[in-house]
Amino acid sequence: MAQYLSNDPGYLSCKNKECKEEQNGKCSVTTCSGSIKFHVINIRTDIEFVYFTGGFLNPCLVGRSAPLSFGNPNKPLYGHVSSIDSTATSMRLTWVSGDKESQQIQYGDGKTVTSAVTTFSQDDMCSSIVPSPAKDFGWHDPGYIHSATMTGLNPSTTYSYRYGSNSVGWSEQIKFSTPPSGGSDELKFVAFGDMGKTPLDTSKEHFIQPGALSVIKAIANEVDSNNVNSVFHIGDISYATGFLAEWDFFMHLISPVASRVPYMTAIGNHERDYVSSGSVYQTPDSGGECGVPYETYFPMPTSAKDKPWYSIEQASVHFTVISTEHDWSIDSQQYEWMKKDMGSVNRQHTPWLIFMAHRPMYTSRRGGFLLKDQNFIKAVEPLLLENTVDLALFGHVHNYERTCSVYQNKCKAMPIKDQKGVDTYDNRNYSAPVHAIIGMAGFTLDKFPDDADSWSLKRISEFGYLRGHATKNDLNLEFVTSDTREVKDSFRITK
Repeated sequence: MAQYLSNDPGYLSCKNKECKEEQNGKCSVTTCSGSIKFHVINIRTDIEFVYFTGGFLNPCLVGRSAPLSFGNPNKPLYGHVSSIDSTATSMRLTWVSGDKESQQIQYGDGKTVTSAVTTFSQDDMCSSIVPSPAKDFGWHDPGYIHSATMTGLNPSTTYSYRYGSNSVGWSEQIKFSTPPSGGSDELKFVAFGDMGKTPLDTSKEHFIQPGALSVIKAIANEVDSNNVNSVFHIGDISYATGFLAEWDFFMHLISPVASRVPYMTAIGNHERDYVSSGSVYQTPDSGGECGVPYETYFPMPTSAKDKPWYSIEQASVHFTVISTEHDWSIDSQQYEWMKKDMGSVNRQHTPWLIFMAHRPMYTSRRGGFLLKDQNFIKAVEPLLLENTVDLALFGHVHNYERTCSVYQNKCKAMPIKDQKGVDTYDNRNYSAPVHAIIGMAGFTLDKFPDDADSWSLKRISEFGYLRGHATKNDLNLEFVTSDTREVKDSFRITK
């Protein structure tokens, strides 16, 4: 990260002058001083401040500070919780520390569990003929990632916990809530994609997501008001893209939310894709990370490493979460899993089936196959119809868009306004899924073209998130803008 000294107006006007040399009683050499502030978090390694001229493309070193050390580089930090199954009786906590020795979670009424410890190295990153940030020039030691599962919990219950050890210190005491168990009635959730992080100072970074801070603040207020049982972040998580220290900044940003309710994720192109890495799309979008930091920092209830698809049930909703970056072609392992998972949902137990993936099937934004892949649509869209998926949520495109009940680019049914003017889809007479793009949680927004297809019913290019409320008979969704907290779109699916 870097800042311009012009951020201090007094520096440009030379408000703070100091004479360094005099001749014949007159000052011959004058310097001007200025000051800027950096937001620094504990990244476990020493940091330096460097003063340079020439801009970012041709920097010329003028001076540098002595290395500065953090008081406790082993401090346990950035704890975030996630669900491991549909019972909601066990929850995983994952955190970061500079210490490789096992630590503990103390939770509930005197319960203790010891962490398993892992990490990853520079050798785990991808590179090619062209150097990658992750392996060659953006590497930062991740320290050690601790993870432990709190068991013996009750669904829809609040618990207190802290994590760490006597040798490295403890986190503050934090309260988190378990989600409702699968098969129960009511669920309140938040969903979005493409968040990343916003600097808390005026720094310039290689990738800045201007809306991330306002969105996470708005969601934190929802958590404070007990309006959220679970969060789903569907791809493009931190946008570190090989500059590994940025994962720490992202986890610091989401901590007010992710430390208190389950923070469930899906993988996106900026976590996984790289040349010759086995990803579907051979682009450099992950900066050489190839999914390793993502899967280490955010372990989900998947079957194995580099198979980042899973399902989970919370209250009346079955969530099927897939990877668009891994092989989804017909007869592939992921395709067969999707087919089996969605085909085995007990709709008496969980009436609602919500499908989540990063790359969309429908978007009004113009672009090639990297934006909307017809091969993906041809292979997977029939599964959504066959298994009566109610709602399909996607990111990747940085705006909000909602469709009719759509299949193969045609509206199979249109919503009807209820007494409150809310678009209502009647799935007692199911016709096709409703699709929504929710990639408006941080990255610079995409504008819409002047014209749109008939399947596109609502288009909004503002930062925000999707707020969901499910019962056995109703699935209510709202698009909430993060700056004003205004509901800009509401729709409802009934059974």
